[in-house]
Amino acid sequence: MVSRRDRHGHGVRGPLSLRSKLTARPAPVKLMPSRRDYFRECVEDSADRITRSCPDAIRGVDIGVEAVPSPAAMWQGMVDHDSIPLAGAVNAGSGEPARLVLYERPIERRALDQDDLAALVHHTMVEQLASLTGRSTADIDPHFEDEW
Repeated sequence: MVSRRDRHGHGVRGPLSLRSKLTARPAPVKLMPSRRDYFRECVEDSADRITRSCPDAIRGVDIGVEAVPSPAAMWQGMVDHDSIPLAGAVNAGSGEPARLVLYERPIERRALDQDDLAALVHHTMVEQLASLTGRSTADIDPHFEDEW
């Protein structure tokens, strides 16, 4: 029995799955990933997809996730002051790799559902990598314009 549901501290109200007639054990229940885990999976899937289509664009770029843009990012010029950004990017410096930071909450707020979230994460990553590398979005992902 999986104890994922806990209403008001009262514990699980009953078994989440019934016993199987063949094995006499409850069937395994696959839990939904948490919001944060799903976002990280979307970032990893997008990075894998970009690596397959254009490995040079993502090589040497540190990709990170923050909940919201930090005040430090505002002062470093990663973020425009007039709007809430979806991501920030900084070119490589003296001994520092290029950085791409995705802001989780603003992206989630703009997405309609989980499929839209995955598409928006990928779209944001491709656009930011295009600005970092000077390549076109079609070079980084040939199907970029078709999906959006």
